Amino acid sequence: MTEANEANQDMPVFRLQKMYIKDLSFENPNAPQIFLARNQELKVDFNLQLNSDKVDDDHWEVSLGITAKVMDKNSDDTVMFIVEVEHAGIFTLKNIPEEHMTRVLAIDCPLMLFPFTRQIVSQVSVDGGFMPFLMEPINFVGLYESARKQNQEGQQQ
Repeated sequence: MTEANEANQDMPVFRLQKMYIKDLSFENPNAPQIFLARNQELKVDFNLQLNSDKVDDDHWEVSLGITAKVMDKNSDDTVMFIVEVEHAGIFTLKNIPEEHMTRVLAIDCPLMLFPFTRQIVSQVSVDGGFMPFLMEPINFVGLYESARKQNQEGQQQ
């Protein structure tokens, strides 16, 4: 084996292999009356959950779990729709130093998945009879740093 081949085998590999929907739910509990309401002002309860599981030595499953409950503020928070999705990807992660793995799983993988997750949620809201529901971009770096800081403070107490 040549030196170049050996060097290539030791290079870090970060690759998205496959994306898929693990779970998808859309509820429209107040149809058809909700479509007749005028001057709707949206209120959104949003929950994000990030999971990562090792599949084998070189592969990880990373999933974004999103629940969005969209309500009309102008009619006593009447539920317009609720969407829940678990969108996942299989990532090949090789030769990534252990000290960087948590960051890759918490930031880099979700950053690759999120635009597609956002599109799924938008499309299902349209298919449910509403305007596209466009989730705001998520600052995965900020979430990671905040969680890391909370963990450090918790360990100090």
